[in-house]
Amino acid sequence: MKENKTILITGALGFIGSCLVKYLNDLGYENLFLVDDFDKTDKWKNLVGKKFIDIIPIDQTFSFLEKQKIQSIVHLGACSDTTCDDSSYLMENNVRYSQKLAEVAFSNNARFIYASSAATYGDGSLGFSDSLLDDLKPLNMYGYSKQLFDMWLKKNNHLNKVVGLKYFNVFGPNENHKGKMASVIFKMTNIAKEGGSVKLFKSNEPLKYLDGEQKRDFIYVKDVVKITTLFLEPPFLDVFGIFNVGRGEANTWNKVVKALFAALQKEAQIEYIDMPKELNSQYQNYTCADMTKFNSLCQTKKFHMKWFDIEDAIFDYVQNYLLKDVRW
Repeated sequence: MKENKTILITGALGFIGSCLVKYLNDLGYENLFLVDDFDKTDKWKNLVGKKFIDIIPIDQTFSFLEKQKIQSIVHLGACSDTTCDDSSYLMENNVRYSQKLAEVAFSNNARFIYASSAATYGDGSLGFSDSLLDDLKPLNMYGYSKQLFDMWLKKNNHLNKVVGLKYFNVFGPNENHKGKMASVIFKMTNIAKEGGSVKLFKSNEPLKYLDGEQKRDFIYVKDVVKITTLFLEPPFLDVFGIFNVGRGEANTWNKVVKALFAALQKEAQIEYIDMPKELNSQYQNYTCADMTKFNSLCQTKKFHMKWFDIEDAIFDYVQNYLLKDVRW
């Protein structure tokens, strides 16, 4: 079945997309069409050594799909810059492109899996349950663009035809090209390796959180692609809806940075700095995926998910990828 199954992956040169290609290759999938654009970054390195049929430029996606039969679409391509304030670009790239791609999938009876985002939960005051949708209030235009697509699916009664995955704070190999949107682990490894101190934002809610004690649900990209791939195979092919993809536990920035220094076998050095004003009103001090729906699904399907814990994930990332400057 794997030899015959044809899968289209958008955003395939990017962080999660290229890791998904690697994981699918390891499972025996090679009939992959990858949608992305080569740009002036070195993200082309993310595909070296991987097996696929062809790379399709983004602007040729739909002309290609008119000619090629696809069994599954995994839509990971989007602007993921949470600070992007170009609303028109986000609407075109994250909403309208996604709508058109979904409609092509529906008309061809193709499996459609797409990346939503934990950014849709806003400040988290309503909680982080993936059963929430209508009342969510994202804090930035990126989160709102993801919310708009989720709501379009619901309004048009399409949620029973798709799998939407709300990725939380993903980190791991192949994010070298992401610049300011790369994880703290990536950005701070060289600083820590050279004996410098890692800078963390001071708390903007000091009565709730001490400096560095803001909490996020960090999840290793190897776990993310494992979960994503589950929905491409039996017994999960009859599953539809929106699911959180997080570790289901909140870890502090302090714990993450200390794990980074431990992976480098160094004493932790942390400096707390003021949060930029433009981030203050849209900063999430706490995220934690409610994984009840996913865990219940795994129990029903008799699937046991083996997770990386935060320390092991950071050690694997730092020692096996960052220090060696290799991709996965």
